[in-house]
Formats: sequence, C-alpha cells, structure tokens
Amino acid sequence: MYGTVANIRVKAGQEDALFAVMEKWELERGSKVKGNLGGYLVRLDRDSQEMIMVAVFEDKATYKANADDPEQDQWYQEMRQHLEADPQWNDGEIFPM
Repeated sequence: MYGTVANIRVKAGQEDALFAVMEKWELERGSKVKGNLGGYLVRLDRDSQEMIMVAVFEDKATYKANADDPEQDQWYQEMRQHLEADPQWNDGEIFPM
C-alpha cells in the first residue's frame, strides 16, 4: 500500500465547509479512482483547527496517477480554499501492523 499523511490547518469557521469538500470527493471520485482504499481526517485534541489527513492507495502507481489527474487538482484547489496554508505532505509506503 502507498499513500500520504498530511498535516493541515483549517481556517477558523471553515470546518464544515472542509468536511463538505471531503464528502464531495468520496461521493464523486472515491469509487472511481483506481486504487483508492480510503482515507481519514483526524481532528487533533490539542487544537481543533489542526487536522491530519490520511489517504491510502493500493500502490505508488495508483497514488501518483490520482495525484497527476487534473480532476484531483481541481478538488485540491477547492479544499485548499479552506486551509490557512498548503498541507505538509508526507508520502510513503504503508505497512499494516
């Protein structure tokens, strides 16, 4: 498996809008994106505006194909509007425990 863990900081008052964008991805793209195994959004206890986003794919090839898809960039630009800064991306191989 392969994917990313991204640290994000949501703009104040934009949490619901961010959740709506994430849900839109699941409804419109999630089942169509080859290799998509799922994702999570974790709101941190220490600061409700700080979140960790996790995306899991079958392998690096399907992850990269999604990342390079113009539709994915369009979704990213919509999501980015609700964040204070660009996400801190941490891509890599995922090992089950």
